Amino acid sequence: MVYLFVFLAVFILSVILFVSIHPVFGGRLRNSDRERYRNLDFYNDGKFVNITPTEMKMSFLTILSLMKDSFTGKNARRPNKPIPISIDWKKIKSDKESLTWFGHSTFLLTIDDKKILIDPMFGPSPSPVPFIGSKRYSEDLLYLIEELPSIDAVIITHDHYDHLDYPSILKLKNKVNHFFVPLGVGAHLVKWGVGIERISECNWWDELDWNGLRIASVPSQHFSGRGLSNRDSTLWSGWVICGKTQRIYTSGDGGYGPHFKQIGEKYGPFDLTLIEGGQYDKRWAAIHMMPEESVQAHLDVKGKTMMLIHWAAFTLAYHSWTDPVERALAAAHEKGVKLIAPRIGETIFLGGSLPTPKSWWNSHTADNSLEIRSTI
Repeated sequence: MVYLFVFLAVFILSVILFVSIHPVFGGRLRNSDRERYRNLDFYNDGKFVNITPTEMKMSFLTILSLMKDSFTGKNARRPNKPIPISIDWKKIKSDKESLTWFGHSTFLLTIDDKKILIDPMFGPSPSPVPFIGSKRYSEDLLYLIEELPSIDAVIITHDHYDHLDYPSILKLKNKVNHFFVPLGVGAHLVKWGVGIERISECNWWDELDWNGLRIASVPSQHFSGRGLSNRDSTLWSGWVICGKTQRIYTSGDGGYGPHFKQIGEKYGPFDLTLIEGGQYDKRWAAIHMMPEESVQAHLDVKGKTMMLIHWAAFTLAYHSWTDPVERALAAAHEKGVKLIAPRIGETIFLGGSLPTPKSWWNSHTADNSLEIRSTI
């Protein structure tokens, strides 16, 4: 019994030390930051809050149901085989306006001769301890960062591990000109060696004119936190990027709410919307949309063409891994919405006619080998 007590004490102490010391958990806010946030509309008792009050506490029975589902969930929660990825570096490095999807919520945009990387998550797992967390459907993509052209700006939607990846930032930080982040997230980047002069922190509805682009932080309905004691200490956002010919909106993570119509009224219509609609469950419906809600959100913000994001890289929920896109396609067809679904790693040129979905996910679940190709 004594040995068990000693073991538990050492284990708990080790966990506390790991969380306190390891840089993967990010930086801490300064007292001056907390004081600056104190009078903001959506900051209460030291935490950011949603526009619509959002209850995210789970009962004991709900927790038990999650544990049960983790062992008895659908077998199709991830592909049967790793997803192959094809990269066309000529297209990526072109000056033509384009979008390249790297899975989940990670995109490279070329707009007005600027390269903008959104939520760069190239690591193997969205977890502070990779060997425990969900594994990427393809192999580790960190090496792709070395091949990327110089990045004019990185935009972060919030500080969760599947959107703000420590090893990705370490590899990226010296080839990025500027970082745009929600309030408080800059502390993580500073901890990881990014100079504060290269970081712009934004509240909801803040607008910046940057090198000819208009960049605006807009509300989402979600939460934040990377450690045991910093829940909601930083803000979460969607973003609007307006260039000369393209207006683009990315939702970040979040549940459905009235903020979408507000965004549409202020900044719409959008040529392209990147709307989250994966990793959903009725038990956390307030903070992640069902695919049908994602299509409605696209309509609310007055989008012309929609792409579903937050899927096809990691298993973070209990539905099949193809369920998000299949449900979104059905909802889009029903409501007359044009939805695109490029392959992971595919570059599509913006403007003109965008490619129609080809159900690539069906064949890739049966591939016999992992293949990542680069065309030079």
